[in-house]
Amino acid sequence: MRRTKADAEETRRKILSAAERVFYKKGVSGTTLDEVASEAGVTRGAIYWHFANKTDLFLALYDAVPLPQEDMIAREIETEASDTLAIVEAATSDWLEMLAADEQRQRILAIMLRCDYDNEMSTVLDRQKEMKERHTAMLELAFARALERGQLRDNWTPTSAVRTLHWMMTGLCTEWLLFGRRFDLAAEGRDALRRLFDSFRQTLPAQSAA
Repeated sequence: MRRTKADAEETRRKILSAAERVFYKKGVSGTTLDEVASEAGVTRGAIYWHFANKTDLFLALYDAVPLPQEDMIAREIETEASDTLAIVEAATSDWLEMLAADEQRQRILAIMLRCDYDNEMSTVLDRQKEMKERHTAMLELAFARALERGQLRDNWTPTSAVRTLHWMMTGLCTEWLLFGRRFDLAAEGRDALRRLFDSFRQTLPAQSAA
């Protein structure tokens, strides 16, 4: 029994790995389950033993590697530490570095960016929207705390700051993943974030000379 369970887990892992490769090469809509089965070296029936359909397979792949947004949510941005903006800046910079170093994350995120979410893939889009709502709520709480502590400039609101941060991160990742990785995501991304967070921070009044 133990061996059978281990064999089933190994087959599932092979199917997910094959799906990742074929989805990356051909796109989700352009891939059939027969092609995934052939790439994995299993039968189509083996795929249906583990996954109800292609959408179910894609959702399992989506869940297999936490995406950057989920990694950020997991960070302790609700901490009582005094510099809330520094915590958020560090979290965003850290996951850019993680993405730049992890080829599997890169492939899965690229698959998601290229995916057509009409019809059968709408379930995946719903999952992404749910994740984004949690992510946004957590970040707005962090920026609201920064505002309460006098750290956020009054020309920013928590909502506008979160939206701007999201647009920057989405743009950075999309540009890097889909257009040839033509810049250093970790180094240049960190610099761009530093500049953005400098615009968020309330500047302290200059000390008058004694």
